Amino acid sequence: MRIYLDANVLVSVLNKEYPAYIYNARILSLADNRKYTLYTSAVCLAIAYYFSEKKHGSTVAKNKIALLLQHISIAPCAHKEAQLAITNKTINDFENGMQYYAALHSRCEVIITDNTKAFYFSTIPALQPEQFFNQHM
Repeated sequence: MRIYLDANVLVSVLNKEYPAYIYNARILSLADNRKYTLYTSAVCLAIAYYFSEKKHGSTVAKNKIALLLQHISIAPCAHKEAQLAITNKTINDFENGMQYYAALHSRCEVIITDNTKAFYFSTIPALQPEQFFNQHM
């Protein structure tokens, strides 16, 4: 199963933000299971780095991102995804639109996010981490 991780999932794990950390860390641990391929975009990594750097400093933030990069795949999020997000009249949040199209073009079957309402327009199911585990584990 291909799983797309929204930035808020990464941020909560890198910064150990409770209570979200508990299920988000379990989602990231799926990277060790061959049945799952985890995806995110470079935009999500940049967001996660920014918040991790604010809390832990640049050296720790770089090490955490380097570790993530060993376990997750990067979904394309470039001109095509930006163009689709900006022209889709149903999408109000440009960044979420780009994440959606990155997930779609990577053939992800689910978007994991702590803010499912942000993906109201998505044709891909958007689930909170706990919902994902209740449905798929």
